[in-house]
Amino acid sequence: MASKFLREYKLVVVGGGGVGKSCLTIQLIQSHFVDEYDPTIEGQSLLPPPRPDRAPFVERSSNRVRADSYRKQCVIDDEVALLDVLDTAGQEEYSAMREQYMRTGEGFLLVYSITDRQSFEEIMTFQQQILRVKDKDYFPMIVVGNKCDLDGERQVSTQEGQDLARQFGCKFIETSAKSRINVDNAFYDIVREIRRYNKEMSSYSGAPQQGQNGTTGMKQFDQEGEAEKKGCCGCVVM
Repeated sequence: MASKFLREYKLVVVGGGGVGKSCLTIQLIQSHFVDEYDPTIEGQSLLPPPRPDRAPFVERSSNRVRADSYRKQCVIDDEVALLDVLDTAGQEEYSAMREQYMRTGEGFLLVYSITDRQSFEEIMTFQQQILRVKDKDYFPMIVVGNKCDLDGERQVSTQEGQDLARQFGCKFIETSAKSRINVDNAFYDIVREIRRYNKEMSSYSGAPQQGQNGTTGMKQFDQEGEAEKKGCCGCVVM
């Protein structure tokens, strides 16, 4: 039986322009794929009109030139969760604005496209920016290689994605927003990591598990026994 306690999780999706951040978010919220790239900074809604047979609790708000925010209630490991997902602009000129959202985020999805090596190389910059803003050695995040349905156009190998995630001490997953491969898993896994991180920090410092208060920045590495691998179009979870 799912817990009745509703815990809110502030998730931030970061990555370069055109990697599919908005498409992943909208697939999670509405099970809908947006076929045309329309930059988040233009402030135009990519979310289709609500359908009565979809997601009983979904909200969306837009900050016009900076980010889109979506909220969805779901159950993860028998615990009710309210996901507050912030889809940020990927363009470099909005880096300072991203930092504003990074300060409030509890977990981060670092998204690149497997068909764009430059977007993969930018992930290191996003990870370092998060740790600098948070003033931590580690913070909950997951490396997401999107567009795994386009394997014939691949420029970044699965092994490279795994190696980068291992360097960060976090999980790795390949997704396809278009084919809805591992979309839920990516968001649910970062919620699980937030829970694990808060539990570890609570045990370490005696701080409450809710939110970030009292955390001290202790780097966590996945144990081999915790690693999961899910094969689908070359998509792997570590």
